[in-house]
Amino acid sequence: MREQRTGAHLLRASTAELVAGVLRDRIAQAVYAPGERLSEEAIGAELEISRNTLREAFRLLGHERLLVHKLNRGVFVRVLSASDVKDLYLVRRVIECAAVRNSAGGDLAACREAVDEGERAAADDRWRDVGTANLRFHQALVALHGSSRLDELMGQLLAELRLVFHVMENPGAFHAPFVARNRLLTGLLEEGRLAEAEQYLSRYLDDAEALLQAAFTSGSQPG
Repeated sequence: MREQRTGAHLLRASTAELVAGVLRDRIAQAVYAPGERLSEEAIGAELEISRNTLREAFRLLGHERLLVHKLNRGVFVRVLSASDVKDLYLVRRVIECAAVRNSAGGDLAACREAVDEGERAAADDRWRDVGTANLRFHQALVALHGSSRLDELMGQLLAELRLVFHVMENPGAFHAPFVARNRLLTGLLEEGRLAEAEQYLSRYLDDAEALLQAAFTSGSQPG
């Protein structure tokens, strides 16, 4: 029998999507760490939402591979694996390199703002903020496609990527080189050197993936 979607049902679904967006942003900003249990009581009270709405938001984020439900234990932020890293970077190469390749005439203001933000954070040794700025930079690259669907997909991918960042024992050493590389990549785009920019981004992503895979191999994974 087909479920009747009442007005209350639709309102709850819409609210759950908004709540999922809040929680996704918190994961992307490293507010929640891999393996952390999320308290229904605390989050529900903070956001002033019902348990059913929060559980629906948890379900949505489970489909996005950000949360996992453990029987009789609760809902936890997912801990990613080396195979997740490989898959994430495969998708990133497809989306981001195409964005750069087809970016002629695109507005680079958001890229420049993210680069500036990352440089300020690095100067203050705020490495979590550097990571956040880096994610915003790559979100801005994908925005050059002008596709709301790709923007949404990239937001989900980058939230997953933030969970991968936790594998690095020294976040400063990991993020620092990419601050300068973001500036250089933006310069290539500003000058319209799109073929060079695409090749540079491809090498950039190769290097980032190699560093993360090395961290997994060394066993420095989050608990």
